[in-house]
This record gives sequence, C-alpha cells and structure tokens, in this order.
Amino acid sequence: MLRIFLLVIVLSILAIGFACGGQNTGGGSSPTEAYKQLYAAVKNKDIEAIKSNLTKKTIEFGAMAATRSNTPVEKMYENGFTETTFSASLPTIRDERINNNMGSIEVWNSDKSLWEDLPFIIEDGVWKLAIGEQFGGTFKSPRKGRSEIEKEAANAMSNSAVQPASNTNVNTPMVTNIPLGTPSNTNKK
Repeated sequence: MLRIFLLVIVLSILAIGFACGGQNTGGGSSPTEAYKQLYAAVKNKDIEAIKSNLTKKTIEFGAMAATRSNTPVEKMYENGFTETTFSASLPTIRDERINNNMGSIEVWNSDKSLWEDLPFIIEDGVWKLAIGEQFGGTFKSPRKGRSEIEKEAANAMSNSAVQPASNTNVNTPMVTNIPLGTPSNTNKK
C-alpha cells in the first residue's frame, strides 16, 4: 500500500513538472517580459525559442530576407533581429508603452550608445517582437519614445541660442542715390 501511495505521489510530481514545463509557446505577459525571453533564447542559441518570441510576419520577413541574401534561414534569427542581444548581460530596458495590442520598449544598445525602440504586438495571447509588422508598415507605435522626446528637447535647446538672420538679402544690388543735376542724371535731347 505504501509503495502505491509513493508511486502516485511521484507520478503526480512528474505530471505537474511536465505541465509546467510543457511546450514553450514563447512571448511574454508584457513587451518587457517578451524581450527578456527573446534575449535568453538568443543567449542559449535556441532558434526555435527565438522564433517562438517573434510574430508570424517577423518569421516570414526573416525567411524572405534569407532567400534574398542567400543566407541560411537560421542565421537570420540568431540575434533576434536586434543588436541589443549582443550585450553580454541583459541590457537596460525602459519606457514600456502600450496602446491596445501594440507596444514598444526602449533597450540600450551599448555598441552604438543609443536606445533602440523595439516594437511588440500581442499575437496568440502573448507579446512578441514585431519587426515584420514594422517593416511592412502595419505597426503603429503607441507614442513617441523617451529617447525621441529627449532628442527633440535637446534640439530645441540648442536651436534657441542661434541668432535670427536679418531680413536683408545680401544678394540684392545696392541702389545709390545720385543727386539731381549731375551729368549722369540729366536728360539729353
């Protein structure tokens, strides 16, 4: 009786383990979580896990790009379509923006010292990287990213110091007044 009881407990634990560790459908509960999963998949060099974090259009875009460049399809997916995954550790993520089923996050690209604004879409109930939709023009950013707002503010500040140009046109010929009665101004008959 004790053996049967222990066998049932072991089988229950195994069943729970398989249920929790079942097939990975990819994606995340937020754009930030989806990026973290994509980053982990790239670091593990798991092409199937990488693809599970990409939208269907992004996967199609990768296949099309591989065909055009005569590159193996797996090579197109190995960095997850973003240079930020080259970072040795998880890069800084900020400014998550969501509007309906479209979202964006900014991820620090340490190689270029700039923020990459990455697009995400809810597909199959989870957030996935949407490079294919962005390339195809069907992705609409929820709003301007923090990096873009900061660049606009810096640009506005630097332009305020510029002196306004005068209203005179330096290319206009100068007209000089010649007094009346001089030989060049008299009527000759």
